[in-house]
Amino acid sequence: MRLSLATRIFLGYAAVLVTFALVSAFSVLEMHQNQAELRLVSQGYLPLSQETAAIETFHKTLERETEKLLGEESVENRRALMLLGLNPPVMAASIADARAKAQEILGFAPSSEAPFVRELDQKLGDLGRRYAAYEQEQKSVFNLLEKAPSDRARINQQAEKLKQLQASIGRDIRILHASVGNRMRERADKAEQRERRTGLLIIGWSIFAIVVGLLATAFSARTLRPVKTLIEGVSRIGRGDYTPQLGVQGDDEISVLAREFDAMARSLKEREAQLREKQEALLRAEQLAAVGRISAQIAHEVRNPLSSIGLNVELLEEAVAKSGFKSAQEAKEARDILAAMVREVDRLTEITEEYLRMARLPKPCLASEDINEVLGNVLEFSKGELERAKVQVIRRLDPTTPRALADEGQLRQVFLNLLRNSREAMAGGGRLVVESRAVDGSTEVVFSDSGRGMTSEIRNRIFEPFFSTKEGGSGLGLSLSQQILQAHGGSIRCESTPGGGTTFVIRLPRA
Repeated sequence: MRLSLATRIFLGYAAVLVTFALVSAFSVLEMHQNQAELRLVSQGYLPLSQETAAIETFHKTLERETEKLLGEESVENRRALMLLGLNPPVMAASIADARAKAQEILGFAPSSEAPFVRELDQKLGDLGRRYAAYEQEQKSVFNLLEKAPSDRARINQQAEKLKQLQASIGRDIRILHASVGNRMRERADKAEQRERRTGLLIIGWSIFAIVVGLLATAFSARTLRPVKTLIEGVSRIGRGDYTPQLGVQGDDEISVLAREFDAMARSLKEREAQLREKQEALLRAEQLAAVGRISAQIAHEVRNPLSSIGLNVELLEEAVAKSGFKSAQEAKEARDILAAMVREVDRLTEITEEYLRMARLPKPCLASEDINEVLGNVLEFSKGELERAKVQVIRRLDPTTPRALADEGQLRQVFLNLLRNSREAMAGGGRLVVESRAVDGSTEVVFSDSGRGMTSEIRNRIFEPFFSTKEGGSGLGLSLSQQILQAHGGSIRCESTPGGGTTFVIRLPRA
């Protein structure tokens, strides 16, 4: 699923917030648990341990006083000792207080600690019941001791039984007190370990949260980095530099904007190139218009005198033919000179006609024409001339070539001009391929010869007026052909390499 830039940044910082929230929640939970442990130790096991310690101390005192009482011979002294120190109900009250503290601990102790506390309460209950039995046994012994020792053996037997019960109860009390003390130390150690572990975990989670924050910041910076590149690209476009491309990869809004910006830059570059070409074409058209006006004026001024010169030369030829010469050689020389004059006059007349055609190119009368038929007629018309020049013509006229919108007369002129150029480029003979085809909704005609070709410098100038590489050429043929095709809404381009032949590609709009 594609996420927007704002969503990505929001998710990054949401991850940071969630991480810090988890760290805070973990810290609070651990502090609460540590507080519960401390409360269990300070408000639970510590008072309970004090109660059991008091019970143990009281029991030890009771044992010493009982031993002292049993060894006293005087009845009066025994009665005094019993009144001063031997008071088992005090022990029962201490046990009851300890059980009350155990019940209080159950109110706030964790569930894992409840079984141990219940076991303590049960042991305290058992201890209370045993002290009740001990109290009865103690009373029996004390009753015997209050009287004169008439039956010393029975007293000793009862006293020994009381001592054994005391020892058994004392052992259980010590075990109970040790159990509470050990549990208290275990919980204290556990709380201390938990506190250390909690501190380490909080530090670890905090570092993790910081790392997540840094990653989110780096991710945001990386996501927004193309903005700087985009700003630099806009600045370059503002300075008119359309060459560099941003090349930002990705599928977020900035990447899409950068790719659209690259497309815009390419479009602007192409449009600028087109404007430059149109400007050059406009300048060329202005040059042609100026040349056309000058040429028309010059050709008009020259054509009439040439006609007169031509007529006079013909009259002079007739006169020379009727005149007598001293020898046949002189007559021949005179006729050769006049023939040369006629040829030059004809050549000049042809040049002036080319200038006039270029200056006064009529608007094409466009109609639906069969390009293959027009090409066939032109090739048949030039067949003899091409055969004499040893040029092999290969026709590749596609019968499915669509009809073109063209002026047949002007199109024949273009085809004849290209055929003549190809023939002259293959002075010793060669091969000429004439092809017609349909390309992208248009009609194309291709003339491809195997002549000497041309360099890129010459190829870039062949459509300029008056530029020619042929001796005696006017340099107007290709320029006139281009002008005719542009008037048709078509185009002509040249492809050539030195020694690799030349190809002219003509494109005309489909009828």
